[in-house]
Amino acid sequence: MQRRTKIVATLGPASDDEKTLRRMINAGLDVARLNFSHGAPDDHRRRAKMLRSAAAACGREVGIMGDLQGPKIRIRRFKDHSVALVDGEQFFLDSTLGLMDGDATGVGVALETLHEDVSPGDILLLNDGLITLEIERIEGTRIHTIVVHGGILSDHKGINLKGGGLSAAALTDVDKENIKIAADMGLDFLAVSFVRNGEDVEEARRLLREAGGQGSIVAKVERTEAVENINSIIEASDVIMVARGDLGVEMGYAELIGIQKKLIRKTRKAHKIVITATQMMESMILNPIPTRAEVSDVSNAVIDGTDAVMLSGETAVGAYPAEAIAAMAEVCVGAEKFPIPFSQSSHRMQDHFEQVDEAIAMATMYTANHMSVKAIIALTESGSTTRWMSRIRSDIPIYAFTPYVQTSRRVAMYRGVYPVFFEMDVANPTNLYQSIFDTLLSNNLVKDGDLALLTKGDLDGVSGSTNSMTVIKIKSST
Repeated sequence: MQRRTKIVATLGPASDDEKTLRRMINAGLDVARLNFSHGAPDDHRRRAKMLRSAAAACGREVGIMGDLQGPKIRIRRFKDHSVALVDGEQFFLDSTLGLMDGDATGVGVALETLHEDVSPGDILLLNDGLITLEIERIEGTRIHTIVVHGGILSDHKGINLKGGGLSAAALTDVDKENIKIAADMGLDFLAVSFVRNGEDVEEARRLLREAGGQGSIVAKVERTEAVENINSIIEASDVIMVARGDLGVEMGYAELIGIQKKLIRKTRKAHKIVITATQMMESMILNPIPTRAEVSDVSNAVIDGTDAVMLSGETAVGAYPAEAIAAMAEVCVGAEKFPIPFSQSSHRMQDHFEQVDEAIAMATMYTANHMSVKAIIALTESGSTTRWMSRIRSDIPIYAFTPYVQTSRRVAMYRGVYPVFFEMDVANPTNLYQSIFDTLLSNNLVKDGDLALLTKGDLDGVSGSTNSMTVIKIKSST
């Protein structure tokens, strides 16, 4: 059984050699993530180059996603690097305090307008929610708080406002420079952190295109405002990432699973791609197998219909990067054996289609789910036909036959879609079909005599020109 759910994994010190990358690719890596929050541009360039080399050696096309840092709001530094906050004691935050002047009474904060965004009674959550402060009063730029839940607080920890509402823009000056780097590197995906609305996504796309980049835009949903404006964000994006870290801190962990399910459902309904991320197998940073709770977490996302699941620290700094991918792949396959409650073959039966290739994609999936078909083959320039197909529930593999490596890497994120490099000869249908048959048979993807569905267009080299579906019988040339 082929795994349909895709795996995104973060590169870092733990995966910083080609041998390890090959093991990760062979274990099931589909898209590699470069986290721009850590490392210099030269580190990202080197890792991307090394990944391309490792993928070529494995005979695979692996996508690469650059993940912008975004306006992660952090405290500044302490004189002794950390302090112990005690329940009931006072502690202040002040954007005008020196960079390294923090102590047990208060600390500086990087957001200059923080005092304008909050009010007495608001709750501030520090260090991923482990420390809770309640705002008592505000005097100028100084925010006086009472420690509700204390603990050890060290340099540069993040700050969230419970319920959201901080005014920091999604794209910082550093992000704008990193967008140029991502364009120059030819990255396949660009993830935008802490988006608030569709305008943030559109700005990132404009900057990427102006810099010459053609990658797909991933909107990371990790703010309360993003959930409130999710329709505009989905419309403006190519991919949605359910980034459960900061989102869980702002909205509360009890609300998180319902929000995750809602985001997956809404994104799929809009025919976009969705990634579920954060702490999916975090115990594997130190351990060679996941916990049963992590297995359930990954399985739940798969059964809900996520296109991809993502590993972060597990593969960036963990002791078992390849093993984490292998374990996640195994869990995905196990979860995919069970009925998945989304997009049955009657999906969109009452819709009116504006685009011919979209209508062909829907007709193909309806036919596939009502015939004994072993494979779906899409001759595709951009991959859009396979994206529409992948929104429909089916256990039948969809093979994106394309001559473009950029398309192969893009569809690597699509659930149930597998890229196949193929030079098209649409001028000679007989040779075209036999070439398709030979490619499928040589890769053991079908057997002689199997039925398959083929979609293609009359205009070679024209994106969006798919206008036909054909039922074909696989025939060996020997």
